[in-house]
Amino acid sequence: MAYIITKLCVDCKDTACADVCPVECIYEYKGDDRDTFPNQLYINPDECIDCTNCEPACPWKAIFEEDEVPEGFEADIALNYKMVEHEDEFEVAEIEKGAAPTAEQVEANFAKYNYEP
Repeated sequence: MAYIITKLCVDCKDTACADVCPVECIYEYKGDDRDTFPNQLYINPDECIDCTNCEPACPWKAIFEEDEVPEGFEADIALNYKMVEHEDEFEVAEIEKGAAPTAEQVEANFAKYNYEP
């Protein structure tokens, strides 16, 4: 079972998760269909080895084990699987070091999606 990046990552795209992934299975969408694939990172479920490194590394708390994806984010499971069908439009996420979000920013992001952990 793969790990899933949820829409809590939209427009955040912190690459701390990609930095710790031993198999480079975290991707960025490079195509034009932003309605289908929003500006976030994606885990290729066929490549994910369930190492668990990405989940605690994500400062936005946007990554979950597939069977633990919270209610309201179920569509993100299918979206991460759908990226496999469009592999040629994805590239391994380039590691970019930036400032981690504050606790207040993470909470505001949760609120945007009515998510209460």
